[in-house]
Amino acid sequence: MRILVTGGAGYVGSHAIRSLARHGHRVTVYDNLSTGHRFLVDGFQLIAADLEDATQLSRALSGIELVMHFAGSAYVGESVQHPRKYFRNNVQNSLALVNAAIDTGVRDFIFSSSCAVYGVPDKVPITEDTRCQPVNPYGETKLFFERILDAYSRAYDLRAVSLRYFNAAGADESGEIGELHDPETHLIPLALEAAAGLRPHLEVFGNDYPTVDGTCIRDYIHVTDLAEAHATAVEFLQNQSGGAFTALNLGTGYGRSVQQVVATVEKVTGRSVPLRITTRRPGDPPSLVADPTRAQKVLHWTANRSLEDIVASAWKWLNSSRRQQVSAGDPVSR
Repeated sequence: MRILVTGGAGYVGSHAIRSLARHGHRVTVYDNLSTGHRFLVDGFQLIAADLEDATQLSRALSGIELVMHFAGSAYVGESVQHPRKYFRNNVQNSLALVNAAIDTGVRDFIFSSSCAVYGVPDKVPITEDTRCQPVNPYGETKLFFERILDAYSRAYDLRAVSLRYFNAAGADESGEIGELHDPETHLIPLALEAAAGLRPHLEVFGNDYPTVDGTCIRDYIHVTDLAEAHATAVEFLQNQSGGAFTALNLGTGYGRSVQQVVATVEKVTGRSVPLRITTRRPGDPPSLVADPTRAQKVLHWTANRSLEDIVASAWKWLNSSRRQQVSAGDPVSR
């Protein structure tokens, strides 16, 4: 199948395109490289352009059978400070993409969404039937575009799947690609950097939550498991007839606290992680854990890798390819 992957030079997108290739699909990456990295798409056809470029987008969609959409802005704090940027990148540009896809005859669409659509849930684990009530503009933009896809599925015979990620983490087991954000805000790479002495400490936002050890609990899913879910979502859409919109949680179903993650990092690396406890961040729920039952049933997929697998792969990435990029002058977070 010929698939256009927007944002394929980013973290999850670069892992997904490799999974798609392993499943025999022909992949074209569409990425403006504003936050993505060219080396992450080595060996794949790359169109370096903005989604706002209607001419380039129309050309890129020629002959495409399915669109997989990762491109967008993804920092919660930044979305609060600059909502205009987030509604432009995550809604306006996404709308331009799906309109162009519809106009060129594409009827299969997979969207990279987030558990941020749920906001602060009333209970965990979280099912897809949980009320969506985002607490920040980032979550609002993800939900807004999901609603667009739902409406388009009814009106234009679009077959769309929205994959709601929980906490993506880890790196490809090869050590060739991994997490590379600037700035880095995710717990596991920050903890590994603290263990490696690349930052003075790991900042822990609150230790007085109503959890087993007072720190927040999250559902960490290996990025390779996440990538495989995208490939199985392609197969799911190929077997559908008529327009339909499906939202699915991608997680493990198991929560781990910040302290449990730190303990795993110390076990894998053999090094201590210096901590600095600070106040809670506004809007941080005590616990976010997926109920992945529907995705397991619909996609015939399960997240198989453990938290220790996640940390080990991220540690390998930090000590191999990531440092090679630093020596090559590629910008990374520090």
